[in-house]
Amino acid sequence: MSRKIIHSLFILIAASVMWSCSKTDSSTSESETQVPVETATIKKGDFVHSLFYDGDINAEYEVKVFSKVPDRIEHFYVDAGDKVGKGAPIARIVATTLEQTVQQAEAGLTAARAQLANVRLEYERMQRLRKENAVSQQQYDAVETQYEAVGAQVQQTEAALASTQSILKDATVTAPISGIIGKRYYEAGDMAAPILPLVSIVQMDKVKITFDATEEDLGKLAVGQKAEVRVKSYPDVTFSGSVAKISPVLDPLTRMAEIEVLVDNPQHKLKPGMYAEVQVTTRIINDVIVIPRYAVIENTSLEKVEGKDVVVRNYFVYVVKNGKAEQRTLDVEFLNHTRIAVRAGVSVDENLVVDGQNKLRDGAAVVVTTREDVKS
Repeated sequence: MSRKIIHSLFILIAASVMWSCSKTDSSTSESETQVPVETATIKKGDFVHSLFYDGDINAEYEVKVFSKVPDRIEHFYVDAGDKVGKGAPIARIVATTLEQTVQQAEAGLTAARAQLANVRLEYERMQRLRKENAVSQQQYDAVETQYEAVGAQVQQTEAALASTQSILKDATVTAPISGIIGKRYYEAGDMAAPILPLVSIVQMDKVKITFDATEEDLGKLAVGQKAEVRVKSYPDVTFSGSVAKISPVLDPLTRMAEIEVLVDNPQHKLKPGMYAEVQVTTRIINDVIVIPRYAVIENTSLEKVEGKDVVVRNYFVYVVKNGKAEQRTLDVEFLNHTRIAVRAGVSVDENLVVDGQNKLRDGAAVVVTTREDVKS
């Protein structure tokens, strides 16, 4: 009888242990499948397809002003940052020798004109005498030749004086365009040299940003496309511009073409030499499903395409239906750094998993912590 009691107790203890383990395993399994996730409601929106570049800011026009007179700089009328108008004086070059040369040329011209006046009187007298046959043709020709020679000498002296006066005028260096003095390369007292400019003049009401685009990007870029420019000096400001030029040729070494973006700069906030980030809008797709890229799982695989091994990038997301996760493969139309435009794979108003998707598998049970709309 004691053996039967002991046997019965053993069976009860074993059953209790099995029931307890079963309950613990069930609870553990249920806890593991209830993956907490955050979801957002899928909506349609506008997708802006953009290309991003880095480039240097330059003035729309920049002119370097040289001195034609290689002599000492007597005085500067401007400094860096000054506004100048076209024709305004920039600097004065010492021109003592030129002034003396002008004075000599003026004196020589006065003497030549006086000589011409005397010869003209003689020539006119000979004309009268010749009409009366009072002088020979030989005498008349000699006076006429002298008159023409003195006249030519006067013209030559006038030309020399005009040239010297022009050079003297160049001793006062003037601005060829209106703008702002970007840089002054000399100080008063320095010797001006033809190989180095005195100053540079920039026009900054508009600035240009130049950068190189790949051969692949050239098919997407076009003159007139809108561009947004950002600089570190004004992190919260976006400057608007447009593509102004696309180089017709590519650099044979880099296989890249130079692109120029023009930006209005009325307040002169953008300075030549600044480093800029440029976003060029190449296409806008309206009323399309837009998925935030952070919600997408991306992977690559090697697939056979027309008999060749091709690396294919796949894009997956999870949506929640009836408390379970469903894996969807996206048919991507366009993508950028932050968003993906989708042709197919998900539908409007479905609940997209935007946080916790890396812990999911197809069919896994989920518990939704928060909900919000996908921002377009």
